[in-house]
Amino acid sequence: MAAAPTREALTSLYTNMLRTSQSFSSYNFRHYFVRKTKDTFKAMEAEKDTSKLSTMYNDAVREHAVLKRSAIVNQLYGGWRLAVENEGQEGIRERGDI
Repeated sequence: MAAAPTREALTSLYTNMLRTSQSFSSYNFRHYFVRKTKDTFKAMEAEKDTSKLSTMYNDAVREHAVLKRSAIVNQLYGGWRLAVENEGQEGIRERGDI
């Protein structure tokens, strides 16, 4: 039987996944992964079975590794900013501005 991850390990993974999710340059990817991370950890918080919790934690660790690689690729090949990203922000330079 696998030992359940500690609260500190869960909190650390949650913080790291949120930080990685926020590093996406694309608005849609960024918001999707933040929402997905929060949903995943809400499910982990509600789980009482230690073996299921351990499995969920290990899956989240693997997912975090994939998320980090995806964020790097997204930063390299990020596209234009969306109109919703510019709401309420004055003086933002866009590509092609001189």
